[in-house]
Amino acid sequence: MSCLFSKSKLKKILLLATDILVLTVGYVLGLFLLNGKQAQGLILLPQNVLFLILGVCIYLVCFVLLDMYTIMLSRICFEDMFKCVVANLGAALIFLAMDGIFRGVWHWRFSVRVLLIMVAMELVGTIGVRALPRTYAMFRELREARHYGADKTRILIYGAGNAGISLMNDLSRNPQKGYEIVGFIDDDPAKVGGKINNIRIYASDENVIKNTANKLKVDTIIFAVPSASNEARRDAILRCKVTNCKIKTLPALYDMVIADEVSFQQVRDVDINDILQRNENCLDIDKVSAYLKGETVLVTGAGGSIGSEICRQILRFSPKKLVLFDIYENNVYDLVNDLKCEYGPEIPVDTYIGSVRDYGRVEKIFGKEKPGVVFHAAAHKHVPLMEDSPGEAVKNNVFGTYNVARACDCHQVKNFVLISTDKAVNPTNVMGTTKRMAEMIVQAFSTQSKTKYVAVRFGNVLGSNGSVVPLFKKQIAQMGPITVTHPEVTRFFMTIPEASRLVIQAGAMAKGGEIFILDMGAPVKIADLARNMIRLSGYTPDVDIKIKYVGLRPGEKLYEELLQSVEETTKTEHDGILVAQPFVLEWTQVERMLQDLGAVLNTGDDALVVEKLKEYVPTYCPDQQFKKKEYC
Repeated sequence: MSCLFSKSKLKKILLLATDILVLTVGYVLGLFLLNGKQAQGLILLPQNVLFLILGVCIYLVCFVLLDMYTIMLSRICFEDMFKCVVANLGAALIFLAMDGIFRGVWHWRFSVRVLLIMVAMELVGTIGVRALPRTYAMFRELREARHYGADKTRILIYGAGNAGISLMNDLSRNPQKGYEIVGFIDDDPAKVGGKINNIRIYASDENVIKNTANKLKVDTIIFAVPSASNEARRDAILRCKVTNCKIKTLPALYDMVIADEVSFQQVRDVDINDILQRNENCLDIDKVSAYLKGETVLVTGAGGSIGSEICRQILRFSPKKLVLFDIYENNVYDLVNDLKCEYGPEIPVDTYIGSVRDYGRVEKIFGKEKPGVVFHAAAHKHVPLMEDSPGEAVKNNVFGTYNVARACDCHQVKNFVLISTDKAVNPTNVMGTTKRMAEMIVQAFSTQSKTKYVAVRFGNVLGSNGSVVPLFKKQIAQMGPITVTHPEVTRFFMTIPEASRLVIQAGAMAKGGEIFILDMGAPVKIADLARNMIRLSGYTPDVDIKIKYVGLRPGEKLYEELLQSVEETTKTEHDGILVAQPFVLEWTQVERMLQDLGAVLNTGDDALVVEKLKEYVPTYCPDQQFKKKEYC
């Protein structure tokens, strides 16, 4: 019984009954208006009863075909109203055609004037019945808006397109959230000066934004153009920062999951990623799906900033299983919980705690899981820390890579992808040198294994554990100063999601032995990055928060490189990825390198370790002017 009289079915039955009543009343009223008292006798004539029944059936069929009984009445819109008009006029034309067919049978012609009156009545009645709930909802919203009006947050929406309008509608339907839309900003001059729901659209000039925000007493500006390029997004956000308003944004289109429309739940705070000076690259879905779908994929260093994002991206492509391998259990625990929240509790994920230094542990996991694809993200990455502990960098970055690469060869893994770094190019530090050695190892394996070994080299990742962004955030929270090593120091930057996407893409392009280089765009001055982060936090650089230059740390360069002089690059089919073909060591040379490194590690003498690094990576040129110092 509960199913038979569900709320949805009851609504349809009531609407159907109302339509029949409106149709009948319209028909009868038409007869009375044209025939007066004589209409009483005409109503019961067989042909008129037949026409009434026939007319009701025609109208109801047209209404059903145009989905007039599935409309959410409290959210009825212009398109729904238009369909209702089409249904009425279509039924009237069919009814008129039927009159012509039956005219010869009954020797009586149905009055067109009655039909016109009936159509007018039906239009008013059927549309009116459907509009009543929406009208009631609007009055209720106005009443609630007045109730919540005293504490409302006044919002200016940047973008008068579909996303901005959809966002406005969501907030209008939910006045209890305490937001009021007071205006739009748009880059299109044709829209400026117009109104949407009686809300004016203003120009996007910096001075206009500032004056508008002051005049309308705006609290928050929301950037609502998901399709905007990173350059357009950055310029718009920085123009809005001249105000004292909070700045929020909808995510970029690639990262959004849009159902029927945008909602306020998708709005987030602006962060440094939004003003990164580059346009992000996206995945070639078909190529990536072809090598990940149905595969067991193992990620080492899965709990790290890059490893965890790679895991999130991989699950989009329906792998047979995702295997997480990391030495730090807290990160893995948090990652598994996040993945279950995002993809559901039944996701095919196995977790293992252990170190890539332990070949026995690596071998056991490979033997049990039999992965088809491996992403090797486990590494020591902090430059100054590795300057103090070169032996540990070698154990993890060199021998750890060797262990995983060796297990891939033994278990006939299809693809192995090493996460490398731009610091491997002409390295001035231990970390970069050990990553260059890791590249040499995987390239050597590619010469004598069926596994496709590749390395992916890229620069700094915004928000990763090793980037300056978390440090700057802490320093801003403490009201400074922000510590920058040098006024001219520059770095390549990309976001964690983009870097992870391109790493996965490179794996799909692997033939064996390549070093893929991600297009990092233009280098960014760290001092400019610091100033933009201060502005995004609502402060003025060098006034509210000072920038302090502390000098380059051990092993650091003023600028980073993505290529060595001996390397040549060629374009690939993906715009965001280049491929380099550097000199590859013979396998016997790699074996000798590992034996020599193992011997000096056993001595425990870090100075000997550094000398051995210089021997096997001739481009390694540590800057001797730096002495050990404290750092954050």
